[in-house]
Amino acid sequence: MTSDVSKPIYILLVDDNPNNLKVLSEAIQGHGWKALMATDGESAIEQAEYMAPDLILLDVMMPGFDGFETCRRLKANSITQNIPIIFMTALSDTQDKVKGFDIGAVDYITKPFQQEEVVARLKLHLKITHLTQTLEQRVEERTAELARSLNLLQNTQLQLIQNEKMSALGNLVAGVAHEINNPVGFLSGNLQPAEEYVRDLIELVDLYQQTYTNPTPEIQDQIEAIDLDYVREDLPKLLNSMKLGIDRIRNISISLRTFSRADKDYKVPFDIHEGLDSTLLILKHRLKANDHRPEIDVVKKYGDLPSIECFPGQLNQVFMNILANAIDALEEANLSRDLDAIKAKPNQISIETIVIEGRTIQIHITDNGVGISEAVKSRIFDHLFTTKAVGKGTGLGLAIAHQIVVENHAGTIEVNSDPQQGTEFIITLPIKAKDL
Repeated sequence: MTSDVSKPIYILLVDDNPNNLKVLSEAIQGHGWKALMATDGESAIEQAEYMAPDLILLDVMMPGFDGFETCRRLKANSITQNIPIIFMTALSDTQDKVKGFDIGAVDYITKPFQQEEVVARLKLHLKITHLTQTLEQRVEERTAELARSLNLLQNTQLQLIQNEKMSALGNLVAGVAHEINNPVGFLSGNLQPAEEYVRDLIELVDLYQQTYTNPTPEIQDQIEAIDLDYVREDLPKLLNSMKLGIDRIRNISISLRTFSRADKDYKVPFDIHEGLDSTLLILKHRLKANDHRPEIDVVKKYGDLPSIECFPGQLNQVFMNILANAIDALEEANLSRDLDAIKAKPNQISIETIVIEGRTIQIHITDNGVGISEAVKSRIFDHLFTTKAVGKGTGLGLAIAHQIVVENHAGTIEVNSDPQQGTEFIITLPIKAKDL
């Protein structure tokens, strides 16, 4: 094996006999290799650490550290442990040879040595070392390539699932909102003339009473039966309540459209609070009281946030995943508590939003549920990881949330939790969109 112009081959010769060093050095240099020399174990270790030779020829019998002790120290050193070592010895005892192999030597050369044999063994072990390093490098490159491919595949899979879920949910919610709009429009359009008709009828009744001050007994009985004064007072209130109800339904429809809005190819300004409120509306049926627990209390601590540049539909999905998980955690906590215990420590989800140094916003979503362990916390954003029973969770929700926040929005998502102490998710997002 000849030397590479860009990286010469260095061989460290270690022998207390200067004549041996001279002969070996001449043989090595004659084949284009660079010779380094040491006459004892201590200086051999120093040179090996400093020069990192490609191979070491090491005499066994030396003053101070013998070859075996020198080999032990070289193999115990992280800097030199991978350098192949060939022993040179006049010892022919098999036990000594086995001892050398046990402590890390790759070969033996018996003294007195023949230059041709030395060169042949050096070529062989340099070639083996080169092939090993090449193979290791190829394995590392292939492993890295496979890791990149797996990561790309997982990200693509998450993106496809995310897009499919958002498309299906968006179509469903948008369809519901559309269906709501039709009867709401009909009611709203007819309510105003209904109010006018009622006003006209009341005016007519008032005029009749003013004109005919002595109604017949039958009319008087009917006036008392329907409590005309109360009807006259309450009917406008009923109509106003209907108007408020219609406005409420219209606002629900707007919230549904806000949640299900389709994202463009570019980021747009968005009110985070609208996204949170629309998500809470979608989950409202899960927050209500049921046979096992009182209503889950949602505490909003909204700060004065500016609109941020983002993909609103994607962030709504993040809020949905985290809030749904918080509700699941509270439901799980309730399994081990009776109703009195739940009332003593009511189920609660807190949502706090703040601005950080005018450049980013933070959303803190906290529940007082069962919490999670350190082992689960370290894997909570992993692809396909879930602690839920079969059929209850896919292990994709938080992985998708992580991808949306970190990769699609240049933000961060963190989790703080202790068992039985609840869980806090902290989402940090830039106010201005960053080029990714």
